Amino acid sequence: MSDSSHSPLLSDGPLDVTRWRKLPNLLIGVGALGALLGLALNRVQFGYSWLVAFMFFLSLGLGALFLVLVHHLFDASWSVPIRRFCEHLSTLLFPWMAIFFVPIALLAPQLYGWMTVADPAANHALHSKLPLFTKPGFYLVAVFCFLVWGWLTRSLRKWSLKQDETGSPECTRKLRQRASVGIFLFAITLTLASIMWMKGLMYEWFSTMYGVYYFAGSVWLALGTVYFIAMVLKRNGTLAAVLQEQQFYFIGSLMFAFTVFYAYIHFAQYFIIWNANMPEETFWYVLREKGTWWYVGMVIIFGHFFLPFLALLRIDLKLKFWWMVPLCAWTWVMHYVDLAFNILPSANPNGYPFQWAWLDLACAALIGGVLLKAFLKAFVAHPPYPLKDPRLGEAMGQLFFDASATAGVPLDEAEGLTRAPQANGGAK
Repeated sequence: MSDSSHSPLLSDGPLDVTRWRKLPNLLIGVGALGALLGLALNRVQFGYSWLVAFMFFLSLGLGALFLVLVHHLFDASWSVPIRRFCEHLSTLLFPWMAIFFVPIALLAPQLYGWMTVADPAANHALHSKLPLFTKPGFYLVAVFCFLVWGWLTRSLRKWSLKQDETGSPECTRKLRQRASVGIFLFAITLTLASIMWMKGLMYEWFSTMYGVYYFAGSVWLALGTVYFIAMVLKRNGTLAAVLQEQQFYFIGSLMFAFTVFYAYIHFAQYFIIWNANMPEETFWYVLREKGTWWYVGMVIIFGHFFLPFLALLRIDLKLKFWWMVPLCAWTWVMHYVDLAFNILPSANPNGYPFQWAWLDLACAALIGGVLLKAFLKAFVAHPPYPLKDPRLGEAMGQLFFDASATAGVPLDEAEGLTRAPQANGGAK
């Protein structure tokens, strides 16, 4: 790690965020007016617009939860400074996202065609998905997912905050134990949510990769968001003492990795369905090649993969805020377009409904404004980073492990953990 005095991160000056203090209330006010107007004009279109916004912010919470889980599972050190606000992002899953699910629950019979099928047993595509694709199954899955997310996110943050108070190794063990169980619950609930709430819009379609597809996009979005938040907290001084170059480099590297992973999953799903050439599978893509959906698909191919792939290739650019911040904003745009491509053709088969774009933005603004306000409230109520995490010193670049000093020495007698050198490129 290079000396902080020569860090390219310092090429950007201090950031004053006080002028954005009214942004959450502005988003909530404008979004609420637009959403209520849309609900009055066209209830079904409101339901689809709300579903896109809901799945977008749900993916942000799930992506942040995944980052917290892998932090504990891999005993990572570099991610310690960003863990706390990732925990706050993940806790938005409950109760806030559960509250925002209420309109979807109420409008579900009008959004999901399988709910109105007279005889599910006579419908082969639906019969093969019973009893999951039933009205009780739909609502039970929702209750199960939100309860799991509520317990998991609150439990992880609870023990993380307790670690701030006591610094006890017991807290670290509890966090790892919950993460080891939570990663399986995370995979199950994310898959159920994406299948029931998105893929279920076209229940006739079959895809074994859809859960992983939604997962890849969710983590990609979360990484872009985490990079942006870390940049803000670095420049306004909140985390200036603990955020080093390595945090930004690793987040950028993971963004690059999930750019490729998302493209691989998306292409693999398309290729397998195209190669099999089965009508009950190909119709999903055939629909999305009609009207303006074809151009939306091209935007996803070039904007969701090629552009960020090329933009993230250079190592040094991952440390340039002027380069990465627009790219972080681009992840939001592309992920939203991707979700619209998955959801809206069910109601608008001939192309994107530009006349309802204002409703899409209003629903996103309302949900985003509420979540932003809840996130800021949680952030200021607790320490901004884990104060007594055992890996904090290593994360800050103040400690390193000298393996040669401990070769053949019992672990309890090792003295290989020393302060990193300060001169000529040593981290401070």
